[in-house]
Amino acid sequence: MSLSHWYTNMKYMGSKRRVAKHILPIILDNRTDNQVYVEPFVGGGNLIEHVANPRIASDINPFLIAALCIIKDFPSMLPKTLTESEYKEYRMKSKSYNLSFYEQGLIGYVGFALSYGGKWFGGYCRDGAGKRDYIMEAYRNAQKQTKHLQDIVFYNYSYEGVPIPPQSIIYCDPPYANTTKYSTSNFNHERFWEWCRKMTGDGHTVFISEYNAPPDFNCVWEKPVSSSLTADTGSKQAIECLFTI
Repeated sequence: MSLSHWYTNMKYMGSKRRVAKHILPIILDNRTDNQVYVEPFVGGGNLIEHVANPRIASDINPFLIAALCIIKDFPSMLPKTLTESEYKEYRMKSKSYNLSFYEQGLIGYVGFALSYGGKWFGGYCRDGAGKRDYIMEAYRNAQKQTKHLQDIVFYNYSYEGVPIPPQSIIYCDPPYANTTKYSTSNFNHERFWEWCRKMTGDGHTVFISEYNAPPDFNCVWEKPVSSSLTADTGSKQAIECLFTI
């Protein structure tokens, strides 16, 4: 894997692109042959695309999973141009029922990859200075990302419903406590940490990205980062951590 590949993934709020090269060597340090790597909160695929098979990815947002599947299987069908008016039409379609999987994928791609900050329909991405074409940048990134998503098993489940093979490595990047809410809000943090304890007790190796964790979880890596996810507005310094038991 070349270092340049760290910068070719789909834009997504809370992306781990900036820290992937630091935390993945820790997560995969003791991985054995054919040990399954699982991400129940796959997001934009910013870590899992760097991991060798076998891999399982899931997310509770159906549009996100459909978008990753479109990038994996039909990247040439993604839009190379998109007006703000068309962006608003996609946002309206996201509220529709009985959408095909392909329609969900296109909506998901527009809603995340072509939105400000990678936030779900957080505003049409534009460059006021007229120097960047964000739509084509996203398209080119998708073409590069497609080969790194092959043979991933995708699910559209909550983390608790993901089928996890015995003794897997599980990496979790859940919605952080006291930060900007994702498109799926009302996340029960206490229940999540209890699930991590259970997974560890069942023989899995579990890693979690967060700013803070309960006292029985150990921080195995940390780094100050500029974050726009804090509850206050604006970008702030935060300590990105990787926890395990």
